[in-house]
Amino acid sequence: MMFDIDPDIRKARTLASEFYTDERYFELSKEKIFARTWQFLGKASELDVLTPQTILPGFLDEPVLLVKTDESLACLSNVCTHRGKLLVENACDAQLIRCGYHGRRFSLDGKFLSMPEFEGVADFPADSDDLRQVPFAVRQGFMFGSLDPIAPFEEFVNDVAERFADDNYEADALRLTSTREYEINAHWALYCENYLEGFHIPFVHQALNEIVDYGSYATETFRYSSLQTAVASSDGSPAVQSVAARYLFLFPNTMFNFYPWGISVNVVRPVSPSKTVVEFLTYVADKSLTETGAGADLHRVELEDEAIVESVQKGIRSRFYSHGRYSPTREQGTHHFHRLIAEFMSADR
Repeated sequence: MMFDIDPDIRKARTLASEFYTDERYFELSKEKIFARTWQFLGKASELDVLTPQTILPGFLDEPVLLVKTDESLACLSNVCTHRGKLLVENACDAQLIRCGYHGRRFSLDGKFLSMPEFEGVADFPADSDDLRQVPFAVRQGFMFGSLDPIAPFEEFVNDVAERFADDNYEADALRLTSTREYEINAHWALYCENYLEGFHIPFVHQALNEIVDYGSYATETFRYSSLQTAVASSDGSPAVQSVAARYLFLFPNTMFNFYPWGISVNVVRPVSPSKTVVEFLTYVADKSLTETGAGADLHRVELEDEAIVESVQKGIRSRFYSHGRYSPTREQGTHHFHRLIAEFMSADR
């Protein structure tokens, strides 16, 4: 079967190459995977001034609107319930939301307020005239939204969050210092698969391989996430080893990279079966550490990864390739990722 990944990694075969090359599967994955999961929307502290603030084009080409008031944060549909016009096209400070097409007005919580020339309309207004509330969550200051979540946000993060209970990551100290977008000529899942294993580090990332202890590289999998831990190279004594980086993956496309200086967030956005945009957001807590360790030259590592992934994109189109196998010791994260894809793609809705 197309989406049947054996739970025993020793027996399993990877996803078929058609998943990455067939336009039908690409479109289906947007509805079956991306619409059912939680998408990264930024850091809540970035909305300190503007009310409401819009995110366009939203996610999955769905326009959404982030609204911050003194009392709350909310994520709303950014489409007028009258004729479908986009409501807010630029970030602004406002006390209500007004459609620029025919004057329909909404409160900042999305409730319909008024509409000119609608006297005598039967059964109006109805609940459907309010703006749709998009499921929304905030964790450690980071915001997430979902169009039709398969599970509450807590189920996506709580199990892996326990691994960070003893770590000192002060979310309030993090400041967004840079954003950058990379366009990759490859399928979004190929990019994620590369991220989910350290197997390639000695072969692809020569400089990074000198910083991390490949032999101690470890992967843990959870229900909707996985965590890779890279230990810093040392003289071999466990007493002097320290964590060089932790790589947290939230299915299907969000990556939190924890370094001594702060957190880098990578958001993988599907464009086509052979094109992906990856947004890098750098949140720094300690600038003095940015030039050292595993997080010192992320741009170089990214370009090395892109070259490999784009080469794979060309290779999977070969008539001589259909499936591969997994390394039981090094590709647990990729196997876990494939099993989640298979689960979501096989679901009835």
